[in-house]
Amino acid sequence: MNSEILIKNGRLIDPANGIDKECDVLIADDKIASVGKVEKPVQKIIDATGKLVTPGLIDIHVHFREPGDEEEETIASGSAAAVAAGFTSVVCMPNTKPPIENETDVEYVHRKARQARKTHVYTMGAITKGREGVELAEMGFMAEAGAVGFTDDGSGVQDPAVMLRALKYADMFDVVIAQHCQDNAFAGNGVMNSGYYSTILGLPGIDPLAEEAMLWRDIQLVRKTNVRYHAQHISTAGSVELIRAAKKDSLPITCEVTPHHLLLTEECCAEYDTNYKVNPPLRSAKDIEALKEAIKEGLVDALVTDHGPHLQSEKELEFLAAPFGIASLECALALFVKALIEPGILDWPGLVRLMTENPAKIIGVDKGTLGVGKQADVTIIDPKAEYEIDVNRFRSKSRNCPYHGWKVTGKVEKTIVGGEIRFEA
Repeated sequence: MNSEILIKNGRLIDPANGIDKECDVLIADDKIASVGKVEKPVQKIIDATGKLVTPGLIDIHVHFREPGDEEEETIASGSAAAVAAGFTSVVCMPNTKPPIENETDVEYVHRKARQARKTHVYTMGAITKGREGVELAEMGFMAEAGAVGFTDDGSGVQDPAVMLRALKYADMFDVVIAQHCQDNAFAGNGVMNSGYYSTILGLPGIDPLAEEAMLWRDIQLVRKTNVRYHAQHISTAGSVELIRAAKKDSLPITCEVTPHHLLLTEECCAEYDTNYKVNPPLRSAKDIEALKEAIKEGLVDALVTDHGPHLQSEKELEFLAAPFGIASLECALALFVKALIEPGILDWPGLVRLMTENPAKIIGVDKGTLGVGKQADVTIIDPKAEYEIDVNRFRSKSRNCPYHGWKVTGKVEKTIVGGEIRFEA
């Protein structure tokens, strides 16, 4: 490991410290040693002229499939994909086989991540045993083992009494409860957004009410408990209105949005291509506009991938039988550039904030900043680099990505994790 690395002449964007200017960053061992003009001789110098230097990107919603579905993704392969995408920290979801539901499971994920030596890997624990929504999992033990939150992601907690108990327990351990907002009574066996296209395609739909009804219910529980709550991958205009009202009332609620809910509509399902099958489903153009407006207003707290790798053989099943999920970790930054920066919804500091400082706050980790003395997690980005997305070059084990062949702008040049260069383009 190089004991010192000097990043020179880059545009440093550190929203947590209000910095957006050209300056140098000196890394000594695994910490940020100084920010500003550095004249001292350093063995390893990175010339970042024309590049953006940001805190390491953070994705608080990924699926690395281990344990149980290692043929789709492992913590090692997912970590390699993450650093190639500029992510120095990720949070794994607990809907593995078996689910992450006790301290041994949490420690297993952490051990595998240490062995991979790529990115920082955190995990959320399941809210309920078996993610069945009935009995609370061992939340206290998991929190002590380092779980950064709890969710039954992939399933919404259907029983409001169980969710209320979960919120109260989470408050005891000062961790966040994250919810996959989906009321199964409305969702049924749906596989895409309910509406015109589901009707003409003959596919069962998931009504937007499935998301909105559960989000409304949970907001009432948060109103009662005042406990931190995070709405995962919101996708509808109605959800935006609910978040807007909750934030107006100063409730401790945060939310996240994925690239596919900003770039793709339900119409993409017209050819029965299962690469567009995702949960929550792709919605309407009206919903996309509402999400973009919410981001512009500052209502959305984090941008995430919901990286959902699957085998090609699974995605080749008919639309009704294929699994939900899009593998998008390695092209996420460029997708957010296309969705948000190119149309002028966000500038680079705004985008970086939603991918560094804010996600770190949601999960309660000391990341997302390049302040002196902080761990040296750094992403260097070429904002003008143009390239074509090629799923065959993914480090991920899976290729279920609908963006193959898209021409995009914004590429990660280097990823530094704990003072070590873990990825170079």
